[in-house]
Amino acid sequence: MKIRHPWLISVVGFIGAWLVRLWIWTVRYRYCRVGPDVRPSQLDPGEHYIYAFWHEYLLLPAYHYGRPDILVLISQHADGEIIAQVCRHLRFGLVRGSTTRGGVEAVRRMLQAGHSAHLAITPDGPRGPRRQVQPGLIYVAARTGLPIVPIGFGFQRAWRLKSWDQFALPRPWCRGICITGEPIRVPANVEKDQLDHYRNLVEEAMSQATALAEQCAQNGGQLPRNGGREEDGKPDGLATQRPEAR
Repeated sequence: MKIRHPWLISVVGFIGAWLVRLWIWTVRYRYCRVGPDVRPSQLDPGEHYIYAFWHEYLLLPAYHYGRPDILVLISQHADGEIIAQVCRHLRFGLVRGSTTRGGVEAVRRMLQAGHSAHLAITPDGPRGPRRQVQPGLIYVAARTGLPIVPIGFGFQRAWRLKSWDQFALPRPWCRGICITGEPIRVPANVEKDQLDHYRNLVEEAMSQATALAEQCAQNGGQLPRNGGREEDGKPDGLATQRPEAR
């Protein structure tokens, strides 16, 4: 059943945000990196990135990185309004649109926002294909000049929905891993025939980070040798205990 009434959507969004907080609070979270530490809390003022991760792993960053200076691209489809309300209650900024609906306006807003905020994009959303980067991400990176951070997430144990992205629902008290790769810059003067090269480059980097995160989650939270660096002792870093509920 589709939820259409604005008041009901707002209530569902509020409840959904608290469910995310309570659920992901139980996940033992760890952050590792290949390259620089690109967590928003560790960056200098004026240093911004495009954070790219697969649609199926939305819940983990939704809990740990909700802040007004991160703008999330949310579809204008009916289901997207509920997700938008959840993101608002989790303190994210929003840009509405997708490659299939409201795309031109969404790109325009992202280009404007790129001067003063981070962008968070699931480049295989909102309809797939699963784990395939769409060209819009590369275009936005070229126009804004913001580097793309390929991010991989993994859960020790998770339920998978029968959706196009096999959306992951982590089991309570399991381990959750985040791995960020080397930022990728797309030249502002990139030619059309080079867009596919950068699309493949980002897709491969995201796939590698995801595979590493999933492997790490299954291996007791330990990275393979030379797999990357772990950050400890920081508020949103290697949290081996349950993070504080917000």
